[in-house]
Amino acid sequence: MGFTRRSFLQTAATASLPLILPSRLWAAATKPNGKICVGFIGLGVRGGHLLDTFLAWEELQVLAVCDVDTTRREAARKKVVEHYAGNAGQRNPCDAYNDFRELIARKDIDVVCIATPDHWHTIPVLAALAAGKDVFCEKPLTHTIHESIAILNAMKSGERILQTGSMQRSMKEFRIACELVRNGAIGKVERVECSFGPPPIPCDLPEEPLEPGLDWNLWLGPAPTRPYNSIVSPRGLPKRLPQWRKYIEYGSGGVGDWGAHQLDIAQWGLGMDGSGPVAAVPPASPEAKEGAKLVYANGITVEHKKGFGVDFFGTEGRVQVNRDKFVFEHQGKTIASFETRDRSRRTSCTAEVAKAEKAFLMDAKIKLYDSKDHLANFIDCMKSRKKPITSEQIGARSAICCHLLNQAYLHHQKIEWNPAKLAFAGNTCDPKWMTKEYRKPWSV
Repeated sequence: MGFTRRSFLQTAATASLPLILPSRLWAAATKPNGKICVGFIGLGVRGGHLLDTFLAWEELQVLAVCDVDTTRREAARKKVVEHYAGNAGQRNPCDAYNDFRELIARKDIDVVCIATPDHWHTIPVLAALAAGKDVFCEKPLTHTIHESIAILNAMKSGERILQTGSMQRSMKEFRIACELVRNGAIGKVERVECSFGPPPIPCDLPEEPLEPGLDWNLWLGPAPTRPYNSIVSPRGLPKRLPQWRKYIEYGSGGVGDWGAHQLDIAQWGLGMDGSGPVAAVPPASPEAKEGAKLVYANGITVEHKKGFGVDFFGTEGRVQVNRDKFVFEHQGKTIASFETRDRSRRTSCTAEVAKAEKAFLMDAKIKLYDSKDHLANFIDCMKSRKKPITSEQIGARSAICCHLLNQAYLHHQKIEWNPAKLAFAGNTCDPKWMTKEYRKPWSV
């Protein structure tokens, strides 16, 4: 093929990266010990949690970790080495990299797990797909609408498996809530309310002394050049999630953080996984940080509003759901309810969900994708080559919902959208709003 590891690394920073490699080029011919071999990119708080989760599965073997921060990178490598200590036949069980391109170039890695800041999701996702690897990527899957479309296009061959970290679809309370809605248990759906944080803001953080061992230039990557600040990339080994999410250069605000979870469930409950809204409408006040709405072709609206979590309103009832919370009302009667733990009630979210399921869904015509464990579902699909519960279609289109809302807040203008063509409609929006400026040499 004429490709070497060096030529791959030299070319991988260019705009044509997703197109230059055939999917089979770097694929491993055999899997060591018959296991699925994993590489990790991004080892912050969330990446560290995912690493622990992946290590717990015997079917998987972590071969490499990558982070631009030396402290986090070496801590992750040490964790993997200690985990595999004493296992027969394990030579050099984990390598550590500063540059994700070196990890992706390895032939023996089958799947890449990406838990970087949002602005660094799509470029390594596309690189991994082009190198013939399956991908697990944190939500929101992308940082822009254009990036969602790029990933959808890259996945058209159907050869790769991609799972987005929208794990609420693997929690029973959310599935049952959506099945109730889809099977008409609340009548005709009129509207939905979703509770999450505000849109992102421009980064205005002051300069701080650079953290030793951090490749700040590579942390920024495609984002604009600016001085280091520990708020976006904490020093040492952070215990809490960093705040890069709130800044538009690196994240998607609360809209792309919790909104990616809640809007994903709204899409599921409305049966819009393969489609999406036709418009995003800003709130009345340009200063408002909530109140924007997604509008669907059937007239249903999904409003960004403080509340329960995900709240479906219908002509005959209401379903409210959040993590370990569930309320179902039908024709003025509460069928199931669990909002807070109360020992005097002697019930649980699991019990209340089961009560609603038994009463209304035993003979349901619509049964949704049933995943009881998000990583187990991904592993099973890597083996069977079937679509996982939060495939690229789910992840990309739910991310687009987030981006449309953010654009409505940013420009305080109604955004018309064609979900079939994945394009702005009505010639009312600037095409530049679908993408962002990438700092050279990075691009999508």
